[in-house]
Amino acid sequence: MENKPRLIQGNRAVAEGAIAAGVDFFAGYPITPSTEVAEILADMLPKNGGRFIQMEDEIAGMAAIIGAALTGKKAFTASSGPGISLKQENVGYAAITETPCVIVNVQRLGPSTGGPTLPSQGDVMQARWGSHGDSPIIALCPISVPECFHLTIKAVNFSEKYRTPVYLMLDEVVGHMRERIEIPDKSEIEIVDRKRTTKKPGEFKPYEVAPGSKIPDFGDFGMGYKNHVTGLIHDETGFPSNSTDQVKKLLDRIMTKFDDHLDDILIYEEIGIEDAETVIIAYGSVARSAISAVRKLREAGEKVGVFIPKTLWPFPEKRLREITQGPCKRIISSEMNYGQLSYEIERIVCKNVEFETALKENGLIITPDELIEKVKGGSVL
Repeated sequence: MENKPRLIQGNRAVAEGAIAAGVDFFAGYPITPSTEVAEILADMLPKNGGRFIQMEDEIAGMAAIIGAALTGKKAFTASSGPGISLKQENVGYAAITETPCVIVNVQRLGPSTGGPTLPSQGDVMQARWGSHGDSPIIALCPISVPECFHLTIKAVNFSEKYRTPVYLMLDEVVGHMRERIEIPDKSEIEIVDRKRTTKKPGEFKPYEVAPGSKIPDFGDFGMGYKNHVTGLIHDETGFPSNSTDQVKKLLDRIMTKFDDHLDDILIYEEIGIEDAETVIIAYGSVARSAISAVRKLREAGEKVGVFIPKTLWPFPEKRLREITQGPCKRIISSEMNYGQLSYEIERIVCKNVEFETALKENGLIITPDELIEKVKGGSVL
């Protein structure tokens, strides 16, 4: 495709980002407002040497991408709230088996089937805690069409590099809006492939880690390696273990395997933070309103800034804590829900600064004027 400026939808940018990242397998089930991702990949994947399959339901879609990933494919699915709920058991399976895959969630208003065409950010905590037990997750959140493209590539790279399921969390506004984008040349795109074992099949253990590493090398199914994959607690061979020592060894490693790589994983944007006495925290489409509000308030002489986490999980806790040690006296957390990420933000900042929320949960966007009024002490939100 010729690299020239185009006006495209966020969902299309996700699909094209997946192709650019080397995704070669998609399985899923159509659901508003994510359906365009599947429709576009159904057309593009076969033309780029990949495979697309529409499964009988969302559960099977998640299972299929796990199976494809175990054979060495870069695997991808897309859904929305009710479908993501159905995928959760298999998301946990991908986490404990350390199977790389990407799950796009174009969020709509819930709970249940809720409002299929109405925007929301109600799945933020579901991404972190939706599957039972303890396991870490990476969740990225774009605020624009160009970021849909670039963060899709990041999501695929992170899944491969850290052997983990990764969420790409859009909201309906970002998924369906259209903006100008220039797709970079392939030579300008960083592509990461999982680290494959160099051991002979007889020497390979699927969950053995090298000294200093917490991420096992990969041995593709079908290449002669002895792989045993189970959702049960397992040892380095992949076979189940009832040893409590093995429970701790496995879960400690999985729970901490991102810790040495936070500089790579954590992505955020700051505008006007240096001297800001009030900082708005917003993500997804709400961040766009926050940026506009901050610019207008700055023009009026107000010391206001915005902090935009593009990585929602793991949350950039250290940086936010640093912000509260500076001129900041007040944090306003703004979301299209009843305050999901706000609980995490409040936990981090409440000892140091005044904390407030600016929330909307009726399927309408939060406007710049509403945030301006909130900063000035009004009660619109």
